[in-house]
Amino acid sequence: MNEAQIIEGCIKKERKAQDAFFTTYNGLLFGVCLRYTKNRFEAEDVLQEGLVKIYKNMQMYSEGRSFEGWIRRIMINTAITYYRKMKKHAYHDDVSEIGVASSESELFTECEFTKEELLNTINELPNGYRTVFNLYVIEGYKHKEIAEQLGVDINTSKSQLSRAKKLLQTKLNELSRIKIPLEIE
Repeated sequence: MNEAQIIEGCIKKERKAQDAFFTTYNGLLFGVCLRYTKNRFEAEDVLQEGLVKIYKNMQMYSEGRSFEGWIRRIMINTAITYYRKMKKHAYHDDVSEIGVASSESELFTECEFTKEELLNTINELPNGYRTVFNLYVIEGYKHKEIAEQLGVDINTSKSQLSRAKKLLQTKLNELSRIKIPLEIE
């Protein structure tokens, strides 16, 4: 089935079209969910909730717009809603207690990281840092949009991004120190 047939079939609640939608877009949407959650179980919950929203609102999609962009936006919004809900119940680390890079000038020289290593390192960031980092760096949102989505001040968004980058740099520096001796042997 092509994209138009999948959309039309999903609007008509045809099981075959829904299966084709899931098969076609599951990987993309699950990847979005993984970037905004702590683990696969949470990502699966967000994915399920987002898929329900997509199926229920398929008739709202306007032709001429990017369908993939439309479903990604729904999934991102679902993940943000999940983040807000979990934030109320989560333990919050004091920002001053979280370690950051000793020097911003620490650079990665000859060490390359795999996609999996980078994603795992990003997923180790505290929730707030990871969410702002993903929205700004990966999704391309502006700080004003992030602040509105998360219900925080613009400066909080900027601060979270800065701290996320520093902490990410520290973690990647540590990983590179571990990898270099292994590559020399």
